[in-house]
Amino acid sequence: MVKAIRINRVGGPEVMELVEVDLPPPGPGEVRMRHEAIGLNYIDVYHRTGLYPQPMPGALGVEGAGVVEEVGEGVTDLKVGDRVAYGGRPLGSYSEARIIPASQLLVLPNQIEFDTAAAMMLQGLTVQYLFHRTVPLKAGDTILFHAAAGGVGLIACQWARVMGVKLIGTVGSEEKAALAIENGATEVINYNKENFTERVKELTDGKGVSAVYDSIGKDTFIGSLDCLQPLGTMVSFGNASGPVAPFSLSELASRGSLFVTRPTLMTYAAKRDDLEAMAKSLFGVVSSGEVKIDIRQRYALADVQQAHRDLEARKTTGSTILLP
Repeated sequence: MVKAIRINRVGGPEVMELVEVDLPPPGPGEVRMRHEAIGLNYIDVYHRTGLYPQPMPGALGVEGAGVVEEVGEGVTDLKVGDRVAYGGRPLGSYSEARIIPASQLLVLPNQIEFDTAAAMMLQGLTVQYLFHRTVPLKAGDTILFHAAAGGVGLIACQWARVMGVKLIGTVGSEEKAALAIENGATEVINYNKENFTERVKELTDGKGVSAVYDSIGKDTFIGSLDCLQPLGTMVSFGNASGPVAPFSLSELASRGSLFVTRPTLMTYAAKRDDLEAMAKSLFGVVSSGEVKIDIRQRYALADVQQAHRDLEARKTTGSTILLP
């Protein structure tokens, strides 16, 4: 038996229960892995609240790092004792151990610790595809990145600096502003003190940015469109403030033939070759020290309810991990 978080209904943090579950042996193409560390992400809130539905009773968590304990039939690329990590479906990382498809696992370089891996897989792979595939950025580009002091945001600030991209970040406090600047943001806007749309126009001499990366959703969507230059791209990859309301396509035409996309990591990493290429890119910038993973909160798995409360209250910065 292993301890794991399960939910029997959707709702607030209180629906998460720590229970004991019996793990079956790994089936064909599967492995059993023991978690050393587990990533906490805002998508976990969406699964808990039912914004992203799943059958009940349900599991939570899409990111973790640990050690292979047993391999199923047909698994040839992994062996018992391998250090591995993952970021993506199926749900179930909120657990001491789990059964998971071998195709989802990536062998960790020796220089990357379990804590770091658990904090970077989902967030780091997200930045990788956002910057290299969704809108392939190049040196000299200017972008707007919301929630620049969050886990994804701090990785984005650093990776943009590596690429020579000017990143304008939005944050909600002066403390978060200093953190984003420290990690490579070129300019930071405190949205509680300034209108971010007006400030972006000032910072770009009225031209706007080539791309906006927005994980906030409802509260920032229209304002973000107003930050774009003609033919710019709005990348909506999260809904921290709620889903984006329906809007007319004429909103895009009137602002200069804009593009809008709603990408997910699961789509970009669906093919094994793509996943491996993305991971190689991420492992490279982390191993070199160009991008550092800033773990600012650690919670015991048993304290996951408080972890979710703090995340939703925007009390967290950087990355957060759960320890089984």
